[in-house]
Amino acid sequence: QVQLVESGGGLVQAGGSLRLSCAASGRTYNTYAMGWFRQAPGKERDFVAAVKWSGGSAYYADSVKGRFTISTGNGRSMVYLQMNSLKPEDTAVYFCAATRIFVSKVPSEYDYWGPGTQVTVSS
Repeated sequence: QVQLVESGGGLVQAGGSLRLSCAASGRTYNTYAMGWFRQAPGKERDFVAAVKWSGGSAYYADSVKGRFTISTGNGRSMVYLQMNSLKPEDTAVYFCAATRIFVSKVPSEYDYWGPGTQVTVSS
């Protein structure tokens, strides 16, 4: 099993920045890649960004390209999402997720999920 816990959410004004962290523990050696997703009230859970533990290219949703950066750290125990130039439409609960097989933009292809952290961007 893998446990994931997000932190760093909060309230920020439009144009501001936040850095989300995801602490991973347990059998992280069995996971291949990490992703961030978000879900606004009444909407589906959407892909935000993903990266392999081994490094290489990161993948981003078009809506966040150039503003958000995903990174890993401390071996296979931390994943970060640096969010700059935040917009009100970025308001959502942000989830960290781990997949065992391949990098994906599809939520159902992720095996482990954190409880989420709320990000609210005021206009």
